[in-house]
Amino acid sequence: MAFITLTPENVMSEHLCCAIADKKHQTGVNDKRNWLAERIKEGHVFRKLDAQGKVFIEYAPLEKAWVPVTGDNYFYIYCLWVSGSYKGKGYGKELLQSCIDDAKAQGKSGICLLSSKKKKPFLSEKKFMLKYGFKVVDTINDEYELLALSFDGTQPQFTSNVRKQSIEGKELTIYYGVQCPYIPNCIEQIYNYCENNQIPLRLVEIDTLEKAKQLPCIFNNWAVFYNGKFETVHLLNEGLLKKLLLR
Repeated sequence: MAFITLTPENVMSEHLCCAIADKKHQTGVNDKRNWLAERIKEGHVFRKLDAQGKVFIEYAPLEKAWVPVTGDNYFYIYCLWVSGSYKGKGYGKELLQSCIDDAKAQGKSGICLLSSKKKKPFLSEKKFMLKYGFKVVDTINDEYELLALSFDGTQPQFTSNVRKQSIEGKELTIYYGVQCPYIPNCIEQIYNYCENNQIPLRLVEIDTLEKAKQLPCIFNNWAVFYNGKFETVHLLNEGLLKKLLLR
Protein backbone atom coordinates (compact mmCIF):
# COMPACT_ATOMS: atom_id res chain seq x y z
CA MET A 1 0.00 0.00 0.00
CA ALA A 2 1.09 3.57 -0.65
CA PHE A 3 1.67 6.28 1.92
CA ILE A 4 0.13 9.76 1.78
CA THR A 5 1.70 12.93 3.20
CA LEU A 6 -0.79 15.58 4.21
CA THR A 7 -0.50 18.95 2.47
CA PRO A 8 -2.39 22.26 2.67
CA GLU A 9 -4.42 20.99 -0.29
CA ASN A 10 -5.53 17.64 1.19
CA VAL A 11 -5.44 18.14 4.97
CA MET A 12 -9.15 18.98 5.14
CA SER A 13 -10.24 15.98 3.07
CA GLU A 14 -7.89 13.11 3.88
CA HIS A 15 -8.85 10.58 6.52
CA LEU A 16 -7.09 11.23 9.85
CA CYS A 17 -6.43 7.66 10.88
CA CYS A 18 -5.98 8.23 14.63
CA ALA A 19 -9.74 8.76 15.15
CA ILE A 20 -11.72 6.42 12.93
CA ALA A 21 -15.49 6.64 12.47
CA ASP A 22 -16.23 7.54 16.09
CA LYS A 23 -18.77 10.34 16.37
CA LYS A 24 -17.65 11.45 19.84
CA HIS A 25 -14.24 12.36 18.42
CA GLN A 26 -15.37 14.36 15.38
CA THR A 27 -14.89 17.70 17.16
CA GLY A 28 -11.35 16.60 17.89
CA VAL A 29 -10.78 15.60 14.28
CA ASN A 30 -11.87 19.03 13.08
CA ASP A 31 -9.62 20.73 15.65
CA LYS A 32 -6.75 18.51 14.53
CA ARG A 33 -7.26 19.43 10.88
CA ASN A 34 -7.20 23.13 11.64
CA TRP A 35 -4.12 22.78 13.85
CA LEU A 36 -2.33 20.75 11.17
CA ALA A 37 -3.20 23.25 8.46
CA GLU A 38 -1.16 25.86 10.31
CA ARG A 39 1.68 23.55 11.34
CA ILE A 40 2.27 22.12 7.86
CA LYS A 41 3.39 25.59 6.81
CA GLU A 42 6.13 25.30 9.47
CA GLY A 43 7.47 21.99 8.21
CA HIS A 44 5.24 19.68 10.27
CA VAL A 45 4.79 16.27 8.61
CA PHE A 46 1.85 13.88 8.93
CA ARG A 47 2.38 10.76 6.80
CA LYS A 48 -0.07 7.88 6.81
CA LEU A 49 -0.91 4.65 5.08
CA ASP A 50 -3.49 5.06 2.32
CA ALA A 51 -5.98 2.93 4.22
CA GLN A 52 -8.73 3.20 6.82
CA GLY A 53 -6.38 2.24 9.63
CA LYS A 54 -4.23 3.69 12.40
CA VAL A 55 -0.89 3.68 10.60
CA PHE A 56 0.98 7.00 10.61
CA ILE A 57 3.94 9.08 11.73
CA GLU A 58 3.85 12.71 12.81
CA TYR A 59 6.93 14.87 13.27
CA ALA A 60 8.19 18.45 13.02
CA PRO A 61 11.36 20.55 13.20
CA LEU A 62 12.24 20.60 16.91
CA GLU A 63 12.39 24.41 16.93
CA LYS A 64 8.71 24.42 15.89
CA ALA A 65 7.60 21.37 17.89
CA TRP A 66 5.09 22.11 20.66
CA VAL A 67 7.08 20.28 23.33
CA PRO A 68 9.47 21.46 26.10
CA VAL A 69 12.53 20.03 24.38
CA THR A 70 15.42 22.06 23.02
CA GLY A 71 18.12 21.32 20.47
CA ASP A 72 19.54 22.55 17.20
CA ASN A 73 18.47 21.29 13.79
CA TYR A 74 16.55 18.19 14.93
CA PHE A 75 13.25 16.60 14.00
CA TYR A 76 10.89 15.70 16.84
CA ILE A 77 8.57 12.71 16.42
CA TYR A 78 5.24 13.27 18.17
CA CYS A 79 3.72 9.94 17.29
CA LEU A 80 4.48 6.73 15.39
CA TRP A 81 1.47 4.45 15.50
CA VAL A 82 0.67 1.12 13.86
CA SER A 83 -2.28 -0.77 15.31
CA GLY A 84 -4.58 -3.73 14.82
CA SER A 85 -4.25 -5.93 11.77
CA TYR A 86 -1.59 -3.63 10.34
CA LYS A 87 0.98 -4.68 12.93
CA GLY A 88 3.81 -6.97 11.91
CA LYS A 89 3.81 -5.93 8.26
CA GLY A 90 6.75 -3.53 8.35
CA TYR A 91 4.74 -0.32 8.20
CA GLY A 92 6.31 1.10 11.35
CA LYS A 93 9.77 0.48 9.94
CA GLU A 94 8.83 2.12 6.64
CA LEU A 95 7.38 5.19 8.33
CA LEU A 96 10.37 5.62 10.64
CA GLN A 97 12.78 5.16 7.76
CA SER A 98 10.92 7.81 5.76
CA CYS A 99 11.47 10.24 8.65
CA ILE A 100 15.17 9.33 8.86
CA ASP A 101 15.55 9.78 5.10
CA ASP A 102 13.74 13.13 5.26
CA ALA A 103 15.99 14.31 8.10
CA LYS A 104 19.16 13.38 6.21
CA ALA A 105 17.89 14.96 2.99
CA GLN A 106 17.28 18.23 4.86
CA GLY A 107 20.69 18.13 6.54
CA LYS A 108 19.26 17.67 10.04
CA SER A 109 21.48 16.83 13.00
CA GLY A 110 19.17 14.05 14.10
CA ILE A 111 15.75 12.95 15.32
CA CYS A 112 14.34 12.80 18.85
CA LEU A 113 11.18 11.76 20.68
CA LEU A 114 9.65 11.26 24.11
CA SER A 115 9.61 7.72 25.48
CA SER A 116 9.79 5.97 28.84
CA LYS A 117 11.87 3.43 30.72
CA LYS A 118 8.88 1.10 30.85
CA LYS A 119 6.32 1.03 28.06
CA LYS A 120 3.52 3.59 28.50
CA PRO A 121 0.38 4.33 26.45
CA PHE A 122 0.59 7.27 24.04
CA LEU A 123 4.41 7.17 23.94
CA SER A 124 6.71 5.58 21.36
CA GLU A 125 8.08 2.23 22.44
CA LYS A 126 11.70 2.48 23.53
CA LYS A 127 12.60 -1.07 22.50
CA PHE A 128 11.53 -0.44 18.91
CA MET A 129 13.43 2.82 18.62
CA LEU A 130 16.66 1.37 20.04
CA LYS A 131 16.75 -1.09 17.14
CA TYR A 132 17.25 1.84 14.79
CA GLY A 133 20.08 3.49 16.68
CA PHE A 134 18.18 5.80 19.02
CA LYS A 135 19.80 6.34 22.42
CA VAL A 136 18.69 7.82 25.73
CA VAL A 137 20.07 11.37 25.91
CA ASP A 138 18.07 12.83 28.82
CA THR A 139 15.82 11.55 31.61
CA ILE A 140 13.22 12.83 34.06
CA ASN A 141 12.73 11.08 37.41
CA ASP A 142 14.28 7.88 36.04
CA GLU A 143 10.96 7.28 34.27
CA TYR A 144 10.49 9.43 31.18
CA GLU A 145 13.27 9.53 28.60
CA LEU A 146 14.28 11.61 25.63
CA LEU A 147 15.57 9.36 22.85
CA ALA A 148 17.67 10.67 20.00
CA LEU A 149 19.24 9.41 16.80
CA SER A 150 22.15 11.78 16.27
CA PHE A 151 23.88 12.14 12.90
CA ASP A 152 26.61 14.54 14.05
CA GLY A 153 27.16 13.86 17.75
CA THR A 154 24.98 16.71 19.06
CA GLN A 155 22.17 15.98 21.50
CA PRO A 156 18.82 17.61 22.34
CA GLN A 157 17.59 17.88 25.93
CA PHE A 158 14.55 18.69 28.03
CA THR A 159 14.22 22.37 28.89
CA SER A 160 15.22 23.38 32.40
CA ASN A 161 11.58 24.07 33.33
CA VAL A 162 10.65 20.43 32.71
CA ARG A 163 12.69 19.33 35.70
CA LYS A 164 10.35 21.12 38.10
CA GLN A 165 7.60 18.51 37.70
CA SER A 166 5.53 20.54 40.14
CA ILE A 167 3.24 23.57 40.28
CA GLU A 168 1.90 25.74 43.11
CA GLY A 169 -1.79 24.91 42.80
CA LYS A 170 -3.17 21.78 44.47
CA GLU A 171 -6.26 21.38 42.29
CA LEU A 172 -6.45 18.90 39.43
CA THR A 173 -4.62 20.72 36.64
CA ILE A 174 -4.42 19.61 33.03
CA TYR A 175 -2.28 21.16 30.33
CA TYR A 176 -3.55 20.18 26.92
CA GLY A 177 -3.33 20.93 23.22
CA VAL A 178 -5.66 20.10 20.34
CA GLN A 179 -3.12 18.13 18.35
CA CYS A 180 -4.65 14.80 19.36
CA PRO A 181 -8.26 14.20 18.19
CA TYR A 182 -9.06 12.31 21.39
CA ILE A 183 -8.39 15.29 23.67
CA PRO A 184 -11.63 17.31 23.33
CA ASN A 185 -13.72 14.32 24.41
CA CYS A 186 -11.36 13.64 27.32
CA ILE A 187 -11.68 17.26 28.41
CA GLU A 188 -15.47 17.05 28.20
CA GLN A 189 -15.60 13.91 30.36
CA ILE A 190 -13.21 15.35 32.94
CA TYR A 191 -14.99 18.71 33.11
CA ASN A 192 -18.41 17.10 33.57
CA TYR A 193 -17.20 14.70 36.26
CA CYS A 194 -15.43 17.42 38.22
CA GLU A 195 -18.41 19.77 37.89
CA ASN A 196 -20.84 17.11 39.12
CA ASN A 197 -18.61 16.09 42.02
CA GLN A 198 -17.37 19.53 43.15
CA ILE A 199 -13.77 18.71 42.33
CA PRO A 200 -11.59 21.80 41.74
CA LEU A 201 -10.30 21.74 38.18
CA ARG A 202 -7.93 23.96 36.22
CA LEU A 203 -7.70 23.46 32.47
CA VAL A 204 -4.81 25.15 30.66
CA GLU A 205 -4.89 25.10 26.87
CA ILE A 206 -1.44 25.15 25.30
CA ASP A 207 -2.25 27.13 22.18
CA THR A 208 1.13 28.61 21.25
CA LEU A 209 4.62 27.32 20.67
CA GLU A 210 5.94 29.61 23.39
CA LYS A 211 3.61 28.15 26.04
CA ALA A 212 4.64 24.63 25.08
CA LYS A 213 8.35 25.37 25.36
CA GLN A 214 7.90 26.85 28.86
CA LEU A 215 5.89 24.02 30.44
CA PRO A 216 6.96 22.81 33.93
CA CYS A 217 6.78 19.13 32.93
CA ILE A 218 7.16 16.73 30.06
CA PHE A 219 4.44 17.10 27.44
CA ASN A 220 3.55 15.58 24.09
CA ASN A 221 0.10 17.18 23.95
CA TRP A 222 -1.22 16.42 27.47
CA ALA A 223 0.04 16.59 31.08
CA VAL A 224 -1.75 16.09 34.40
CA PHE A 225 -0.95 17.52 37.85
CA TYR A 226 -2.67 16.71 41.13
CA ASN A 227 -1.83 18.14 44.55
CA GLY A 228 0.90 20.17 42.86
CA LYS A 229 2.67 17.07 41.57
CA PHE A 230 3.07 15.89 37.98
CA GLU A 231 1.17 12.65 37.45
CA THR A 232 1.06 11.51 33.83
CA VAL A 233 0.94 12.25 30.11
CA HIS A 234 -1.68 9.50 29.71
CA LEU A 235 -4.97 10.86 28.34
CA LEU A 236 -7.71 10.55 30.96
CA ASN A 237 -11.33 9.59 30.51
CA GLU A 238 -13.78 9.54 33.43
CA GLY A 239 -12.76 6.06 34.53
CA LEU A 240 -9.04 6.79 34.58
CA LEU A 241 -9.69 10.09 36.35
CA LYS A 242 -11.52 8.30 39.17
CA LYS A 243 -8.54 5.98 39.68
CA LEU A 244 -6.17 8.94 39.77
CA LEU A 245 -8.23 10.79 42.38
CA LEU A 246 -8.40 7.72 44.62
CA ARG A 247 -4.65 7.18 44.76
